[in-house]
Amino acid sequence: MTAESITLNEAAERLGVHYMTAYRYVRTGRLHAVKVGGEWQVGLADLDAFTAAAAAPATATAARSGRAGRAGRADYHQRLEDRLLVGDENGAWSVIESALASGTEPRDIYLDVLAPALAHIGEEWAAGRVTVAEEHRASVVTQRIIGRLGPRFNRPGRKRGTIVTGAPQGDHHSVPSSMASDLLRGQGFEVIDLGANTPAQSFLDALSGIDDLVAAGLCATRSDNEAAIEDTIEMIHKSIACPVVLGGGAITPTTRDCGADVVSYDPGSMLAAFEELAVRNSRSRS
Repeated sequence: MTAESITLNEAAERLGVHYMTAYRYVRTGRLHAVKVGGEWQVGLADLDAFTAAAAAPATATAARSGRAGRAGRADYHQRLEDRLLVGDENGAWSVIESALASGTEPRDIYLDVLAPALAHIGEEWAAGRVTVAEEHRASVVTQRIIGRLGPRFNRPGRKRGTIVTGAPQGDHHSVPSSMASDLLRGQGFEVIDLGANTPAQSFLDALSGIDDLVAAGLCATRSDNEAAIEDTIEMIHKSIACPVVLGGGAITPTTRDCGADVVSYDPGSMLAAFEELAVRNSRSRS
């Protein structure tokens, strides 16, 4: 413990609450704490910030101005990021449960809570302020969260067509394609997610023989992997002749399209691209 931090017991005393109440604040991401030697420690600055947030009338003001949902959602992604970085799966899920209980839909959990938290972690990692270990812990907990949220995206009834997604060979991040796949399932599509580091031949094998095929989706997180992306798209076009949508964190307006039929720069444009391709596919079959 340093001069700038105190134990969670001491923090509870200063807050005037029971230890378990303070512990719940930590588990739900409201109060930042770090476990050192088996004991939770709270930075004095974090305790002051928590106290100020609890005392501020921001929630009431936001509600009166009609901004309560957005303010709460921003708070959720900050609380989630805190739990992801320390690898606290139970605490992270508690944040998700709180967001769901407040009326946030699973789609918005992905778009407005999980995605911003992961994006900021990525930015902090690139800047050297988040360690490799922290980034890995966050990725593992994220995969578990996606596993628990995924079934909520399944829609009963007839599917609108099949989409095959995955990351190209050399790209070892599976979270983006997992999230994209769930979002597409929520739109009524059947989705085959091949995950990370998928060879081009594996895409061809998965795409072959699908009668209601809409398109293939490539999720790219590496900006230096253009050769693998181009090879995969070229092989899909030659062997399957289906459209390819390219997206992911590495794709920006300055990135080459690598031969893709559609390039998306965010989840919204990705969903819109597949929607349009599904409409075209339906018209061509009628």
